[in-house]
Amino acid sequence: MLYNHFIPCDQLQEINVYSMKKQAQMQKEDVRKIFQSSSSNISQQLNFIDSLQRLGISYHFELEIDEALEQIHNTFTNNKEITTEEGSLHFLALAFRLLRQEGLRISSGINRGSFDEKVSEDVQGMWSLYETAHLKIHGEDILDEALDFTYAHLNSKTSNQMSTFLDAKVRQCLKNPLHKGVPRLETRCYISSYEEDPSHSKFFLNFAKLDFNMLQKMHQKELASITKSLMQGIEFEAYFWPLAMSYELKYATSRKIGGKLVVWDFSLIQPLPECMKVVFNTIVELWDEIEITLVETGKSNLVLQYIKQAFYKLAQSYLVETKWGNEGIIPTYDEYKANGLISSTIPLSIISFVGLGEFSNEELLDWLSSEPTIVNAVSAIGRLADDVSSHKFEQQRVHVAAAVECCMKQYNMSQEEAYKHINKDIEDFWMDINEEFLKLDYIPNPVLECILNVARITEFTYENYEDKYTNGELLKDYVVALLIDPISTGR
Repeated sequence: MLYNHFIPCDQLQEINVYSMKKQAQMQKEDVRKIFQSSSSNISQQLNFIDSLQRLGISYHFELEIDEALEQIHNTFTNNKEITTEEGSLHFLALAFRLLRQEGLRISSGINRGSFDEKVSEDVQGMWSLYETAHLKIHGEDILDEALDFTYAHLNSKTSNQMSTFLDAKVRQCLKNPLHKGVPRLETRCYISSYEEDPSHSKFFLNFAKLDFNMLQKMHQKELASITKSLMQGIEFEAYFWPLAMSYELKYATSRKIGGKLVVWDFSLIQPLPECMKVVFNTIVELWDEIEITLVETGKSNLVLQYIKQAFYKLAQSYLVETKWGNEGIIPTYDEYKANGLISSTIPLSIISFVGLGEFSNEELLDWLSSEPTIVNAVSAIGRLADDVSSHKFEQQRVHVAAAVECCMKQYNMSQEEAYKHINKDIEDFWMDINEEFLKLDYIPNPVLECILNVARITEFTYENYEDKYTNGELLKDYVVALLIDPISTGR
């Protein structure tokens, strides 16, 4: 795919970024003061936190937000009185979601109530509850019920029953629930509609626009460093995946290396011996580059050893699939899933990305390499979503049996029944992720967010049985929105 755009990376741009940074620093302090002024009003505080997160600027105020959510969590867990105004459906659902996102335990019972016509008239409350229900864990029947109820009633609402801003939020969440959405894409969309909110803060909005455009220029510079052949197109798609894992500046090195990992066609490992030379040389070149990067950043060479181990596991998983293909074997669905966790390439991507990040140490790398539940769940979502979206296309050529065929054989199902079974498995793996978020309090939250974002970009890539990675045209508008077109700062 070709993009007829040019991304400038010249001295003029450097001056522009410097000017933007100075302006951003002043605006950031204005936003900080506004947020701090809400400390005595829990409802306002929660709405501010939600806005900062959706606008993509919460990373500037991590300490303040963490402290505020801890205090709010204490209010709930210590059974302190909640006023009538604060007891609204919107407030309770929002509090639950923000606390769960933070990894703080809170009972889904705060959302308990009868789902009747009175509730269905509260569109904002239903919207908040719908977004919240996607953070459910196993056994939370109340949130299963809430999800079905809110989805049905929100779908039945027409645009003239809501404000322009609320209508935009409802349509967006029905298309892509916030919890499963790619953060950077969600931010771009939310900024565009936020100024329609009657209660919006112009300080929040102006800072969000400036911050987005400033980061976009820096992301353009990163992309240019991956390759000078910007007009060839593939580099845009390759960079999109690591950008979705984390857009913050501190992950620049991880994005650069991750972009080169994504470019590779790992299937080259499987064919004839002469092709192996090309793959081997490419791997060695990347290992050399990682080694140089580690020296430059002062990180331990230990990271490279973990990345190599992940490569070895990946190669072994490909050998298993090659054997299945050559011998015409259709493994059981369970066997296929177990091998597919590795062949998805997701464990390698996560170890490489996190290993080059700020929290990298031997304990964290050991944990990532131990195939923890959250990484397995994310990998399974990637493998299964890919298989379902590409199934009909794969039927047109010689291929290794994938999840659909394996599921059909093991459970004696029709193709449609297999699709439903696999999609149910994907939902179960999402609940595994949500549950692990509450258990892994010894793992830095930014690391867990990066892992969660892999599941999000996977859902996005393969939604509606499409494959945006293989068919780059489907990705074009999103790439343009994130990497090429700045947000207009004029009103």
